[in-house]
Order: sequence, then structure tokens, then C-alpha cells
Amino acid sequence: MAGSAPEYLRFFPYEEPYDHQAEAMATIDAALGGGRNILFEGATGTGKTLAALAPALEHARETGKTVVITTNVHQQMRQFVREARAITRQERLRAVVFQGKASMCHIDVGYEECQALRDTTRELVDAEEDRADLEARESDLLAESQAGSSEAVDARSAVVEEIDALDEEIAEIREERATCDYYYRNRTADTDDFYAWLYDNVRTPEDVYGYAEAAGLCGYELLKEGMDGVDLVVCNYHHLLDPTIREQFFRWLGRDPADVIAVFDEAHNVADAARDHARRTLTETTLAAALDELEGADDPRSEAGLNVLGTFRDALATAYEEAFEFGERERVGDDWHDLAIDNDDARDDLTLAFLRGYSGPGFREELDRALELARELDSQYEEAYKSGESATRQECQTLQAAAFVESWVDESAAEGQYPVVSVRRAEEGSRYDAGEVYGRAELYTCIPSSVTAGLFADLHASVLMSATLRPFDVTEDVLGLDDPETLAYGPQFPAERRRTYAVETPALFASRRDDPAVQATVAGALEDAVRFTPGNVLAFFPSYAEAERYHDRVTVDGPTYLDEPATGATELREAFTDDDGAVLYTSLWGTLAEGVSFDGDDARTVVVVGVPYPHLDDRMEAVQAAYDAAFSDDEADPRARRSDEGAGWRYAVEIPTVRKTRQALGRVVRSPEDFGARVLLDGRYTESAAVEMPDYAVRGTFPPEERREMVDVTPEKLKFGLLNFYQDMAAYDGDPPTP
Repeated sequence: MAGSAPEYLRFFPYEEPYDHQAEAMATIDAALGGGRNILFEGATGTGKTLAALAPALEHARETGKTVVITTNVHQQMRQFVREARAITRQERLRAVVFQGKASMCHIDVGYEECQALRDTTRELVDAEEDRADLEARESDLLAESQAGSSEAVDARSAVVEEIDALDEEIAEIREERATCDYYYRNRTADTDDFYAWLYDNVRTPEDVYGYAEAAGLCGYELLKEGMDGVDLVVCNYHHLLDPTIREQFFRWLGRDPADVIAVFDEAHNVADAARDHARRTLTETTLAAALDELEGADDPRSEAGLNVLGTFRDALATAYEEAFEFGERERVGDDWHDLAIDNDDARDDLTLAFLRGYSGPGFREELDRALELARELDSQYEEAYKSGESATRQECQTLQAAAFVESWVDESAAEGQYPVVSVRRAEEGSRYDAGEVYGRAELYTCIPSSVTAGLFADLHASVLMSATLRPFDVTEDVLGLDDPETLAYGPQFPAERRRTYAVETPALFASRRDDPAVQATVAGALEDAVRFTPGNVLAFFPSYAEAERYHDRVTVDGPTYLDEPATGATELREAFTDDDGAVLYTSLWGTLAEGVSFDGDDARTVVVVGVPYPHLDDRMEAVQAAYDAAFSDDEADPRARRSDEGAGWRYAVEIPTVRKTRQALGRVVRSPEDFGARVLLDGRYTESAAVEMPDYAVRGTFPPEERREMVDVTPEKLKFGLLNFYQDMAAYDGDPPTP
């Protein structure tokens, strides 16, 4: 009847939505009905997850579809589980939380070995089931023959022969071939209790693993089989963004892409994640292993493979040796180090070295012959593992190498692809002597839409949500979205409980960071921020090196914590949040700048020092060039600050940097009762920068409502601003500090 509550509210597990949340749900519901994609920006506290899930689940229930909600942030996975459990307490929901095989395998084998074990185990179970059927048939025929049926006597004799043959097959599998006991029990035991338990609530992968381990079952395979036709799946990005995994994933769901509604959380990360999933690499190690494999192959086609892959290996070595600048080889360490091989007016140096070095009937012909042989070798390895001849499932190195080389010669010059050669030093025990330099070729995809556009076109609809998706036009271009619905909601908590200060310190250009006067000004402002904050302070810097610089320079009374690269941040975060009056120094490009909550007393003030542009290496320049070519008009971009600035800088550098900054600012003030201050420590954030240094000002890249909240202060006035704000919040325990 008119005025009744929308049907999708049956999936909303709380008393009633906020006004803005109800508005968002109505907009999303209408867009889903039209099969449209949705870009949904909402600040912390908007209730984005339920605003997306409630209408999505309702639409899926009514139209026979499945909702998939996905993220690349582990903490968000736990939040999704909590929300889904709240929904199931109100409305019956079949939900599965899916994780990759590596974290759920009970016997710790790789993907290829697992697949071979599963296939052999299935053969065994099928043979045993066939034997049981024949045994029952034999018993019936025996009774008929004893009753005088001559036809039954002949039929029984044939059945007995089949049983004997199956007995031999079963014995051969059990004695000589590897199987998986866990998967065997999946196929032979009654699993009804497992699925009743699974669907009774929303179970985490850890829950499933524990249940399955206790029952001697394979939880991963049970989950795959239990996904068919469920209402909701919670998973990681790679289940949708990796093209190979995605195809299998939809098959497990029992859905075509057109019957799936995908909800992407932290969607500002989708572009980078898609780019990572699209990258393809081939190391010199794999090439050498492929050549060894071909040397041992008694097949005339191996000569073709040896010639073409050997030429590519030599070309790879030539490319990186010629790319080294003076002294660069000596600086190569354990991590992959990129070398420039791309050329503006010709093919890349690796391709040129390959073409110069190749001689033979034709590299494409020889690649075809090598690939034909490689596929046969791969099938032989599969059969050897299944038959028990090999204890492990051998991977065909020739197949990997030849497929990559074919892609390289076909695609390395394509628009949006960036060919890269990288090098690193070998470790002890590798194919090479410890410390020896070896190389890797990589096809790096610059424009994520080559991965994502097809996905979003195939899905029924998607909701991409984040606190930092704007500007929407850039997100549309980069991901290849066609006319999506857009909606944005700014901060929903009381404005008087937060302050954002833009401090007029010198602009921290890389060229000025070593200036003692600049360092003194920044250090002084940081000391004031710490001293006048009644609680913990989070300090984000453009790099770990800058974080370490000020950790060593700033003098404060309380404890200090320094985040460092390639170290786990969980224990550091816990120690910091357990402390009081502490400071944590970290990189804005680290793991603590987004997807991690610092609630209440965990952190009161967050400081972003500088405009944390990423390191502008050759890859980033290639991305800029690709964006310029794809998204800039013939004339200069009208949204650019400089007349010579196209889409490349804006899309690839400035907007992602400001999004990172906005994510960092969102680490504090996480609830309506919470309060805190956000400090932007760089003159480029101030309003005056647009006049004094318009080419470098970044304030205009923030959304309008966030710009309106920024209060410009001089470094000397920051302490007074913080003092007044925290006094208004009655936050000081005792007398406040004296300026």
C-alpha cells in the first residue's frame, strides 16, 4: 500500500536507517532495477555497507541473482561478516565467506597438485561407486539364476568380470597413485550436517577450516560446492579481478556474470588491484628451466623451442646489461629493480635484441611448435602425478615461457602496455650463484579498464563504494564504466567534534626537505601537535625515510613508535593504541593509512606531513603517458591547473595522492561520540596557495565540503587552535598545557 516501507528494509538489521542512508538505499535500489553500475562515496559513518547490501540482497532475492561483496582489506572482511550475521538474525540468508585454497588446504599442497589429487580421488570414488552398483546387480542376478534363469547366469558372469576389472583399477589407484583423504571423505561421507551448520549462520574461513579439520573433510572443496545459488558471497578482490579465477568463481556460484551483483568496498583500490592482476612476468630462472626441460625432451620440436626461447633468454640478458647506467649494477639488491627499455619511436630494447638475435625459419612458427610440445609435456606431467609415477605435480616451464614470449612479441608495443625489464641478486641455493644478477621481463598494464571494463559490462550491476571515490569522472574513465549512477555523502558526525587545520609551513618539495630551516619549522609544528593533543597522535609522511627523519628529530615527552617498511604493522598498532600520549610515525603509502580504525582514545590527532606524491619512476611516467593518450583531448585538459597539464598527471598522480591523504585523515573521528583533529602540514593545502603557487596547490582537489572545513593557520597558531578545540571538547585530564 502507499507509504509502506520498502521491501529491501527486511535486510536492514537495525531499527531504522539514517536519513542519508535511506536516501542512498532508494537510489541504489532504482539503479539496480535498471542494471546500472553505481559509484557511492560516503565518509566514515555513512553506513555504506548496509546501504548497498540491503537493496542488492532484495533485488537478488526477487530476480534470482547472487550478491558478491568484495574487498582487499582484511579488516573489512571481518566487518562484512558482522553485518551479514546481523542481517541473518532478521532475515534468512544463505551466505558464504570464501577464501583462497592456500589458506584453507589441510595438507598444504600447491594448486596443480591439489587439482591432480582431486581428479584421482574422484576417479577412485567413481570406481568404488560403480563397483557397489555392480555388486548389487550381481546379487540380483544370482538370485535370478538360482531361480532358473539362464539369461541371468550369462549376465552375472559378465558383471563379475566387470567387478574384477574394477577391483584391479581400485587396487592400482590405492597402491600406486596419490589421493587426498580429506576430499575422499567429502565424496563418501554424509555432509548434510556440515551444510546445515554452514547455512545456520555466517561462518568465517577459519570456522570452516576448524569444522572440516575435526571431521576429516576438505573445507575448501565443501565451500566451493556449497556456493551454488547462495544469496551472498564475501570474498577478496582477486576472485573477480583475476580473469582466470573469475571464470571458475562464477562456475562455482552456478551463475552467469549477468546474474551477479558485485559490491566493491574500498573501491578506490580497484584500479591498482586490477593493474596488479593484469601484470605478466617471466624470469630468467624460468627461461633457463624451460631450456633444461627441452634439452631432456626426446622430440624434434624441442629444437624449435630451444632456438626461440634461448634467443629470448640471451636478449633479456643483453637488454638489462645494456640498460645499466654507470654504477647501477652495483646498487642492485634483493628486490626487483626496474630498468628502462621502452622507446618512444621504436620497439623496446628487449624486443629489438630478440629480433636481432633470432635466426631460423620464423620465430612465430617455432613458438607454435614449442607451445604444442609444451602442452603435451604438461599433460604427461599431469598423468605421471595421477598415476603415482611422480610424488609432485611437475609444472611445465616451457609452457610458461613460450606463452609469455608469444604475449610479449604480440602485445609489448600495444597502447596501454608498458614493457619492463627488472633485475635482482640471486639468493643462496638458487640456480645462480649467490649475489649474481639475473633478470625478469614484465608486461605492465597501465590502464586498468582493460581488465575492469569487460567485467562491469558483464555483471548485472555493481556498487563501487569508498570514502574517497571522487572525482567520479576520473573513476569512470579509469575503470571503464559507462554512465554509472553517482552519489556522495560527506561527513555525517557532528561538525563541532572535528577540526581540520591546513598549516602554512613551507611547501615540502623534495628539493627543500633537507633545508634545516624547513625541518625546524615542521618539527616545531609536530611538537606542538603532540603537546596539545590529549591522547595519541598519528603522523603520516611521504615516505618511511621522512617518517624516520622526524621520529629522530622531534622531541616529545611521551612514547614514540616508528613504522618501518616490510615489517608487520599489527603488533606496532596494538602497542601504540594501548599506550597514552604516544606518537606513531609512518608512511602514508604504508598499511596504516587506510582500512584501519583508530577509534576513540586510540588516536585523537592525525597529521599528514607534506603532499605525499608517490615516487615518480618510469612505470608511473608510463601510466601518465597512457592516461594522457587515452583521456586527454587535443587541447589541454580544462580541469588542469597548468596549460601543459593533461589527464596523465591528474589521473595518475594528483588524485590518487589526495585520495591517500583523505584516507589518512579518516583514521580519526570514527563515531558520532568521537572527536579529533586533522592537521595538513604543508602550505600547498592552504587557500592562499591557489594564488601564491597555483601550479602546486592541491586544496582544490578535495571535495567542496571538505575544503569548507579546512582552517588555515600559521605554524605558530596551530597550538592555539588545538588548545581551543580540545578545551571545547573537555578533553584534557586536569589543567591544559600552556602555550
